[in-house]
Amino acid sequence: MKLTSLKDTLDAGLDIVARAVRDRSTLPVLSNVLLATDDGRLKLAATNLEIGITCWIGAQVEADGAITVPARTFTDLVDALPPGTVDMSLNGAHTLKVQSGRFKNNLKGIAAEEFPAIPGIEGDSAVHIAPDALKETIDQVIFAAAKDESRPILTGALAKFDGDRFTLVAADGFRLSVRTAQLCEPVGKPVAVIVPARALAELRRIIGKHEEPIAIAVNAPRSQIGFKFGNVELVSQVIDGKYPDYNLIMPKRRDARAALDTGALLKACQAAEVFARDSSNTLRLTVVPGGESGPGRVIVQAASGETGDNAGEVDAVVEGTPLEIAFNVSYLIEALKAMGTPQVALELTTPSSPGVIRPVGDDKFTHVIMPMHLGGR
Repeated sequence: MKLTSLKDTLDAGLDIVARAVRDRSTLPVLSNVLLATDDGRLKLAATNLEIGITCWIGAQVEADGAITVPARTFTDLVDALPPGTVDMSLNGAHTLKVQSGRFKNNLKGIAAEEFPAIPGIEGDSAVHIAPDALKETIDQVIFAAAKDESRPILTGALAKFDGDRFTLVAADGFRLSVRTAQLCEPVGKPVAVIVPARALAELRRIIGKHEEPIAIAVNAPRSQIGFKFGNVELVSQVIDGKYPDYNLIMPKRRDARAALDTGALLKACQAAEVFARDSSNTLRLTVVPGGESGPGRVIVQAASGETGDNAGEVDAVVEGTPLEIAFNVSYLIEALKAMGTPQVALELTTPSSPGVIRPVGDDKFTHVIMPMHLGGR
Protein backbone atom coordinates (compact mmCIF):
# COMPACT_ATOMS: atom_id res chain seq x y z
CA MET A 1 0.00 0.00 0.00
CA LYS A 2 1.28 3.45 -0.93
CA LEU A 3 -0.84 6.59 -1.12
CA THR A 4 -1.08 10.29 -0.37
CA SER A 5 -4.00 12.13 1.20
CA LEU A 6 -4.66 15.61 2.53
CA LYS A 7 -4.36 15.97 6.31
CA ASP A 8 -7.72 17.79 6.61
CA THR A 9 -9.48 15.11 4.55
CA LEU A 10 -7.93 12.36 6.66
CA ASP A 11 -8.88 14.19 9.86
CA ALA A 12 -12.50 14.50 8.73
CA GLY A 13 -12.73 10.83 7.76
CA LEU A 14 -11.28 9.66 11.06
CA ASP A 15 -13.72 11.86 12.95
CA ILE A 16 -16.58 10.08 11.20
CA VAL A 17 -15.49 6.50 11.90
CA ALA A 18 -13.64 6.80 15.21
CA ARG A 19 -16.77 6.74 17.40
CA ALA A 20 -17.46 3.17 16.30
CA VAL A 21 -14.16 1.98 17.76
CA ARG A 22 -14.34 -0.20 20.86
CA ASP A 23 -11.78 1.23 23.30
CA ARG A 24 -11.43 -1.82 25.50
CA SER A 25 -11.97 -5.21 23.95
CA THR A 26 -10.70 -8.75 24.26
CA LEU A 27 -10.33 -8.58 20.47
CA PRO A 28 -7.48 -6.08 19.89
CA VAL A 29 -8.40 -5.42 16.25
CA LEU A 30 -11.67 -3.76 17.41
CA SER A 31 -9.57 -0.94 18.86
CA ASN A 32 -8.14 -0.34 15.40
CA VAL A 33 -9.27 1.52 12.31
CA LEU A 34 -9.02 -0.18 8.92
CA LEU A 35 -7.17 1.61 6.13
CA ALA A 36 -7.59 0.04 2.70
CA THR A 37 -7.30 1.24 -0.87
CA ASP A 38 -10.57 0.89 -2.76
CA ASP A 39 -11.07 1.92 -6.38
CA GLY A 40 -8.59 4.77 -6.24
CA ARG A 41 -9.77 6.01 -2.82
CA LEU A 42 -8.82 5.35 0.80
CA LYS A 43 -11.40 3.44 2.81
CA LEU A 44 -11.54 4.03 6.56
CA ALA A 45 -13.64 1.70 8.69
CA ALA A 46 -14.28 0.97 12.36
CA THR A 47 -16.64 -1.34 14.21
CA ASN A 48 -17.53 -2.43 17.73
CA LEU A 49 -19.54 -5.40 16.34
CA GLU A 50 -22.78 -3.52 17.05
CA ILE A 51 -22.16 -0.49 14.83
CA GLY A 52 -19.88 -0.35 11.82
CA ILE A 53 -18.98 2.89 10.03
CA THR A 54 -17.18 3.12 6.69
CA CYS A 55 -15.97 6.31 5.02
CA TRP A 56 -14.21 6.75 1.69
CA ILE A 57 -11.91 9.75 1.20
CA GLY A 58 -9.93 11.07 -1.72
CA ALA A 59 -6.34 9.91 -2.14
CA GLN A 60 -3.61 9.49 -4.74
CA VAL A 61 -3.07 5.74 -4.73
CA GLU A 62 0.21 4.38 -6.08
CA ALA A 63 -0.07 0.82 -4.74
CA ASP A 64 -3.03 -1.08 -3.28
CA GLY A 65 -3.01 -2.60 0.18
CA ALA A 66 -4.66 -2.62 3.61
CA ILE A 67 -3.78 -2.59 7.30
CA THR A 68 -5.41 -1.79 10.64
CA VAL A 69 -3.77 0.56 13.14
CA PRO A 70 -4.73 1.68 16.68
CA ALA A 71 -7.50 4.22 16.15
CA ARG A 72 -6.67 6.57 19.01
CA THR A 73 -2.95 6.63 18.24
CA PHE A 74 -3.51 7.22 14.53
CA THR A 75 -6.14 9.92 15.12
CA ASP A 76 -3.95 11.78 17.61
CA LEU A 77 -0.98 11.51 15.26
CA VAL A 78 -2.84 12.87 12.23
CA ASP A 79 -4.25 15.69 14.34
CA ALA A 80 -0.70 16.68 15.35
CA LEU A 81 0.72 16.66 11.81
CA PRO A 82 1.31 19.95 9.96
CA PRO A 83 -1.15 21.10 7.29
CA GLY A 84 -0.65 19.65 3.83
CA THR A 85 -0.29 16.15 2.50
CA VAL A 86 0.20 12.89 4.40
CA ASP A 87 2.09 10.01 2.76
CA MET A 88 1.26 6.49 3.93
CA SER A 89 2.83 3.19 2.99
CA LEU A 90 3.39 -0.25 4.44
CA ASN A 91 6.74 -0.77 6.11
CA GLY A 92 6.72 -4.53 6.33
CA ALA A 93 3.56 -6.57 6.80
CA HIS A 94 2.23 -4.96 10.00
CA THR A 95 3.68 -1.44 10.16
CA LEU A 96 2.27 1.72 8.61
CA LYS A 97 4.76 4.43 7.70
CA VAL A 98 3.23 7.91 7.99
CA GLN A 99 5.15 10.92 6.70
CA SER A 100 4.18 14.59 6.53
CA GLY A 101 6.75 17.27 5.86
CA ARG A 102 9.72 16.51 8.10
CA PHE A 103 7.68 14.23 10.39
CA LYS A 104 8.25 10.49 9.98
CA ASN A 105 6.29 7.94 12.01
CA ASN A 106 5.85 4.18 12.12
CA LEU A 107 2.66 2.68 13.59
CA LYS A 108 2.48 -0.98 14.50
CA GLY A 109 -0.75 -2.52 13.28
CA ILE A 110 -2.69 -5.73 12.79
CA ALA A 111 -3.32 -7.48 9.49
CA ALA A 112 -6.45 -6.29 7.69
CA GLU A 113 -7.59 -9.90 7.33
CA GLU A 114 -8.36 -9.98 11.06
CA PHE A 115 -10.73 -7.01 10.82
CA PRO A 116 -14.43 -8.04 10.96
CA ALA A 117 -16.30 -7.61 7.68
CA ILE A 118 -18.81 -4.73 7.64
CA PRO A 119 -21.69 -5.55 5.27
CA GLY A 120 -22.49 -3.04 2.56
CA ILE A 121 -25.89 -1.63 1.62
CA GLU A 122 -27.64 -3.19 -1.35
CA GLY A 123 -28.82 -0.34 -3.57
CA ASP A 124 -31.81 -2.14 -5.09
CA SER A 125 -33.34 -2.89 -1.66
CA ALA A 126 -32.91 0.60 -0.23
CA VAL A 127 -35.48 3.33 0.31
CA HIS A 128 -34.58 7.00 0.57
CA ILE A 129 -35.44 9.82 2.91
CA ALA A 130 -34.56 13.53 2.93
CA PRO A 131 -31.71 14.20 5.41
CA ASP A 132 -33.53 17.05 7.18
CA ALA A 133 -36.56 14.83 7.76
CA LEU A 134 -34.40 12.03 9.17
CA LYS A 135 -32.44 14.38 11.44
CA GLU A 136 -35.60 15.96 12.83
CA THR A 137 -37.18 12.55 13.36
CA ILE A 138 -34.15 11.30 15.30
CA ASP A 139 -33.98 14.51 17.35
CA GLN A 140 -37.63 14.24 18.37
CA VAL A 141 -37.51 10.58 19.34
CA ILE A 142 -34.27 9.10 20.66
CA PHE A 143 -34.10 11.21 23.83
CA ALA A 144 -37.09 9.18 25.06
CA ALA A 145 -35.29 5.82 24.71
CA ALA A 146 -34.32 4.06 27.94
CA LYS A 147 -30.79 4.49 29.27
CA ASP A 148 -31.21 1.56 31.65
CA GLU A 149 -30.09 -1.75 30.13
CA SER A 150 -32.49 -3.76 32.32
CA ARG A 151 -35.02 -3.71 29.45
CA PRO A 152 -32.86 -3.95 26.30
CA ILE A 153 -35.83 -3.53 23.96
CA LEU A 154 -36.46 -0.01 25.27
CA THR A 155 -32.85 1.08 24.69
CA GLY A 156 -33.73 1.03 21.01
CA ALA A 157 -36.22 2.83 18.80
CA LEU A 158 -38.83 1.05 16.72
CA ALA A 159 -38.32 1.92 13.05
CA LYS A 160 -41.34 1.15 10.85
CA PHE A 161 -41.46 1.42 7.07
CA ASP A 162 -44.96 1.16 5.62
CA GLY A 163 -45.91 2.52 2.22
CA ASP A 164 -44.26 5.91 1.88
CA ARG A 165 -44.25 6.51 5.63
CA PHE A 166 -41.36 6.12 8.07
CA THR A 167 -42.28 6.00 11.76
CA LEU A 168 -39.79 6.13 14.64
CA VAL A 169 -40.88 5.33 18.20
CA ALA A 170 -39.03 5.39 21.52
CA ALA A 171 -40.19 4.93 25.11
CA ASP A 172 -38.60 4.34 28.50
CA GLY A 173 -41.65 3.50 30.59
CA PHE A 174 -42.18 7.12 31.67
CA ARG A 175 -42.53 8.86 28.30
CA LEU A 176 -43.14 8.05 24.67
CA SER A 177 -42.13 9.83 21.45
CA VAL A 178 -43.66 9.02 18.06
CA ARG A 179 -42.63 10.78 14.85
CA THR A 180 -43.58 10.07 11.25
CA ALA A 181 -41.79 11.24 8.11
CA GLN A 182 -42.25 10.88 4.38
CA LEU A 183 -40.06 8.52 2.36
CA CYS A 184 -38.94 9.50 -1.12
CA GLU A 185 -40.53 6.32 -2.48
CA PRO A 186 -42.78 3.62 -0.96
CA VAL A 187 -41.43 0.33 0.36
CA GLY A 188 -42.49 -2.91 -1.30
CA LYS A 189 -43.81 -4.42 1.93
CA PRO A 190 -43.97 -3.20 5.53
CA VAL A 191 -40.82 -3.66 7.63
CA ALA A 192 -40.27 -3.00 11.33
CA VAL A 193 -37.00 -3.32 13.27
CA ILE A 194 -35.66 -2.04 16.61
CA VAL A 195 -32.57 0.12 16.12
CA PRO A 196 -30.26 0.86 19.07
CA ALA A 197 -30.65 4.49 20.13
CA ARG A 198 -26.84 4.74 20.24
CA ALA A 199 -26.67 3.91 16.54
CA LEU A 200 -29.27 6.54 15.68
CA ALA A 201 -27.46 9.14 17.77
CA GLU A 202 -24.23 8.36 15.93
CA LEU A 203 -26.02 8.53 12.60
CA ARG A 204 -27.44 11.93 13.53
CA ARG A 205 -23.97 13.19 14.39
CA ILE A 206 -22.32 12.18 11.14
CA ILE A 207 -25.14 13.24 8.79
CA GLY A 208 -24.06 16.82 9.44
CA LYS A 209 -24.97 19.12 6.54
CA HIS A 210 -25.42 16.35 3.99
CA GLU A 211 -28.10 17.39 1.48
CA GLU A 212 -28.75 14.38 -0.77
CA PRO A 213 -31.37 11.72 0.13
CA ILE A 214 -30.17 9.06 2.58
CA ALA A 215 -30.49 5.41 1.57
CA ILE A 216 -31.86 3.02 4.20
CA ALA A 217 -31.85 -0.77 3.84
CA VAL A 218 -32.74 -3.68 6.12
CA ASN A 219 -31.11 -7.01 5.28
CA ALA A 220 -33.20 -10.08 4.49
CA PRO A 221 -32.87 -11.74 7.93
CA ARG A 222 -33.83 -8.37 9.47
CA SER A 223 -30.77 -8.52 11.72
CA GLN A 224 -29.07 -5.36 10.43
CA ILE A 225 -30.04 -1.93 9.17
CA GLY A 226 -27.81 0.26 7.03
CA PHE A 227 -27.72 3.96 6.15
CA LYS A 228 -25.73 5.36 3.23
CA PHE A 229 -25.11 8.97 2.28
CA GLY A 230 -22.34 10.49 0.24
CA ASN A 231 -19.13 8.59 0.96
CA VAL A 232 -20.33 7.23 4.30
CA GLU A 233 -22.09 4.03 5.34
CA LEU A 234 -23.31 3.15 8.83
CA VAL A 235 -24.52 -0.38 9.56
CA SER A 236 -26.07 -1.37 12.89
CA GLN A 237 -27.24 -4.61 14.42
CA VAL A 238 -30.92 -4.48 15.35
CA ILE A 239 -32.30 -5.48 18.74
CA ASP A 240 -34.08 -8.81 18.69
CA GLY A 241 -37.52 -8.93 20.28
CA LYS A 242 -41.03 -7.53 20.10
CA TYR A 243 -41.53 -3.84 20.79
CA PRO A 244 -44.43 -2.98 23.15
CA ASP A 245 -47.67 -1.81 21.55
CA TYR A 246 -47.24 1.93 22.03
CA ASN A 247 -50.79 2.63 20.82
CA LEU A 248 -52.06 1.31 24.16
CA ILE A 249 -50.36 4.25 25.90
CA MET A 250 -51.90 6.91 23.67
CA PRO A 251 -54.85 8.63 25.42
CA LYS A 252 -58.07 8.23 23.44
CA ARG A 253 -59.74 11.40 24.75
CA ARG A 254 -58.93 14.72 26.40
CA ASP A 255 -60.73 16.88 28.95
CA ALA A 256 -58.53 19.95 28.59
CA ARG A 257 -56.34 21.42 25.86
CA ALA A 258 -54.03 24.40 26.22
CA ALA A 259 -52.26 25.99 23.26
CA LEU A 260 -49.43 28.32 24.24
CA ASP A 261 -46.05 29.74 23.27
CA THR A 262 -43.40 27.02 23.28
CA GLY A 263 -40.56 29.31 24.33
CA ALA A 264 -42.55 30.92 27.14
CA LEU A 265 -43.55 27.55 28.58
CA LEU A 266 -39.97 26.29 28.27
CA LYS A 267 -38.66 29.32 30.17
CA ALA A 268 -41.25 28.81 32.91
CA CYS A 269 -40.29 25.14 33.23
CA GLN A 270 -36.58 25.95 33.35
CA ALA A 271 -37.17 28.45 36.15
CA ALA A 272 -39.25 25.89 38.05
CA GLU A 273 -36.55 23.25 37.57
CA VAL A 274 -34.29 25.20 39.92
CA PHE A 275 -36.62 24.23 42.77
CA ALA A 276 -38.05 20.97 41.36
CA ARG A 277 -34.67 19.23 41.29
CA ASP A 278 -34.71 19.15 45.10
CA SER A 279 -38.15 17.51 45.15
CA SER A 280 -37.88 14.53 42.78
CA ASN A 281 -38.12 16.83 39.73
CA THR A 282 -41.83 17.34 40.42
CA LEU A 283 -43.50 20.12 38.45
CA ARG A 284 -47.14 21.11 38.98
CA LEU A 285 -49.14 22.39 36.00
CA THR A 286 -52.52 24.02 36.39
CA VAL A 287 -54.61 24.68 33.29
CA VAL A 288 -57.09 27.54 33.80
CA PRO A 289 -59.70 28.36 31.12
CA GLY A 290 -60.27 32.00 30.21
CA GLY A 291 -63.29 33.96 31.31
CA GLU A 292 -64.42 37.38 32.43
CA SER A 293 -61.37 37.64 34.68
CA GLY A 294 -58.94 37.32 31.78
CA PRO A 295 -57.48 34.97 29.16
CA GLY A 296 -56.73 31.33 29.72
CA ARG A 297 -53.40 30.47 31.29
CA VAL A 298 -51.15 27.68 32.43
CA ILE A 299 -49.63 28.03 35.90
CA VAL A 300 -46.23 26.36 36.37
CA GLN A 301 -45.16 25.64 39.96
CA ALA A 302 -42.38 23.85 41.82
CA ALA A 303 -41.48 23.76 45.51
CA SER A 304 -38.60 22.52 47.62
CA GLY A 305 -38.54 22.23 51.39
CA GLU A 306 -34.89 23.30 51.34
CA THR A 307 -34.58 26.01 48.69
CA GLY A 308 -38.04 27.59 48.36
CA ASP A 309 -40.74 27.65 45.72
CA ASN A 310 -41.60 29.07 42.31
CA ALA A 311 -44.69 30.00 40.33
CA GLY A 312 -44.99 31.28 36.78
CA GLU A 313 -47.88 31.93 34.42
CA VAL A 314 -48.09 31.60 30.65
CA ASP A 315 -51.05 32.89 28.61
CA ALA A 316 -52.84 30.12 26.73
CA VAL A 317 -55.89 29.36 24.64
CA VAL A 318 -57.64 26.83 26.84
CA GLU A 319 -60.46 24.49 25.84
CA GLY A 320 -62.25 22.23 28.32
CA THR A 321 -62.24 22.07 32.08
CA PRO A 322 -59.69 23.33 34.67
CA LEU A 323 -57.15 20.65 35.46
CA GLU A 324 -54.10 20.19 37.65
CA ILE A 325 -51.38 17.63 36.94
CA ALA A 326 -47.75 16.93 37.89
CA PHE A 327 -44.91 15.93 35.55
CA ASN A 328 -41.20 15.28 35.77
CA VAL A 329 -39.82 18.70 34.86
CA SER A 330 -36.76 17.28 33.09
CA TYR A 331 -38.95 15.18 30.80
CA LEU A 332 -41.15 18.16 30.01
CA ILE A 333 -38.17 20.39 29.19
CA GLU A 334 -36.67 17.78 26.85
CA ALA A 335 -40.00 17.42 25.06
CA LEU A 336 -40.44 21.17 24.64
CA LYS A 337 -36.92 21.53 23.23
CA ALA A 338 -37.82 18.91 20.60
CA MET A 339 -41.05 20.58 19.44
CA GLY A 340 -39.66 22.75 16.66
CA THR A 341 -42.75 24.99 16.40
CA PRO A 342 -43.58 28.39 17.99
CA GLN A 343 -46.78 27.02 19.57
CA VAL A 344 -47.30 23.84 21.57
CA ALA A 345 -50.48 22.10 22.72
CA LEU A 346 -50.93 20.32 26.05
CA GLU A 347 -53.72 17.74 25.98
CA LEU A 348 -54.79 16.41 29.38
CA THR A 349 -57.43 14.02 30.66
CA THR A 350 -57.14 13.49 34.44
CA PRO A 351 -54.39 14.13 37.01
CA SER A 352 -53.52 10.41 36.90
CA SER A 353 -53.65 9.96 33.11
CA PRO A 354 -50.79 10.48 30.63
CA GLY A 355 -50.43 13.95 29.18
CA VAL A 356 -49.93 14.54 25.46
CA ILE A 357 -47.71 17.27 24.01
CA ARG A 358 -47.93 18.16 20.33
CA PRO A 359 -46.45 20.93 18.20
CA VAL A 360 -49.25 23.16 16.93
CA GLY A 361 -49.51 22.93 13.16
CA ASP A 362 -47.50 19.70 12.88
CA ASP A 363 -49.37 16.41 13.24
CA LYS A 364 -46.29 14.26 12.61
CA PHE A 365 -44.96 14.39 16.18
CA THR A 366 -46.62 13.21 19.40
CA HIS A 367 -45.03 13.03 22.84
CA VAL A 368 -46.66 11.37 25.84
CA ILE A 369 -45.52 11.83 29.47
CA MET A 370 -46.74 9.79 32.41
CA PRO A 371 -47.93 11.94 35.33
CA MET A 372 -46.33 12.03 38.77
CA HIS A 373 -48.24 11.74 42.03
CA LEU A 374 -49.98 15.00 42.79
CA GLY A 375 -49.22 15.39 46.50
CA GLY A 376 -50.56 17.99 48.86
CA ARG A 377 -49.46 21.59 48.66
